[in-house]
Amino acid sequence: MSAPQKIAVLDIGKTNAKVVILDCTTGEEIAEKRTPNRVLPGPPYPHYDIEALWAFVLEALSAFAAHPGFDAISITTHGASAALLDTEGELALPVLDYEHEYPAEIRSAYQTLRPPFSETFSPPLSAGLNVGAQLHYQKTVFPEAFARVRTILTYPQYWAFRLTGVAANEVTSLGCHTDLWRPREGTYSSLVDALGIRDRMAPVRSAFDTLGPLLPDTAARTSLAGPSRSIAASTIPTRPCCRTWSGASRRSRSPRPARGSSTSRSAAI
Repeated sequence: MSAPQKIAVLDIGKTNAKVVILDCTTGEEIAEKRTPNRVLPGPPYPHYDIEALWAFVLEALSAFAAHPGFDAISITTHGASAALLDTEGELALPVLDYEHEYPAEIRSAYQTLRPPFSETFSPPLSAGLNVGAQLHYQKTVFPEAFARVRTILTYPQYWAFRLTGVAANEVTSLGCHTDLWRPREGTYSSLVDALGIRDRMAPVRSAFDTLGPLLPDTAARTSLAGPSRSIAASTIPTRPCCRTWSGASRRSRSPRPARGSSTSRSAAI
């Protein structure tokens, strides 16, 4: 399969979300659409307007499929966020704004649970900048909703799930000061057991694994569905088909994420 010539980059930052078409030969951005990344005040807490972002992504991909075209998709987002899915793959709780401040008693209780720096190399940070603190807050304050959670995804991988329906986590997202990862051992930290969520964490996949086919409804809504064809299990159909890589990107495969971004999923025709 040949290397992609043009990549559609989904770049979901804290302030704005963009879809950019990158010319892989010149490195130039040849097309762009952007929208504000709104934080809704609640209830139940400040959270990102996920459905507005999804509608924007679909519209931008559809427009760029017509012109200038692209043969790959790469996803990069800000870090310090997680998506909690129920058994149907819907959000069991909204995606929490990491700048939300928790009550003092919640913060104090979390400090008794979080692993030491020597285990995770994650420093203690304010508000929800440690994803583990977000999960503790959500489980403590919203126990009934949290009981419906079946799958926990880091944020870039949530958008890959929206595209493919395949749930996976990835090491560089987990290692982004989440308190959830032991980098030396390459496994989840003791915090996932303290929170009782080990069985809810999505499987960890390599950054260069393929994830699976683009969901048919998404392909149709983005004008990326094509005629019947033989597509390997590791491919994701755009036009005529593309595959999904599962995480951080090398320069030769996709553009470097912006500073402060977490890792990406990418898909290439």
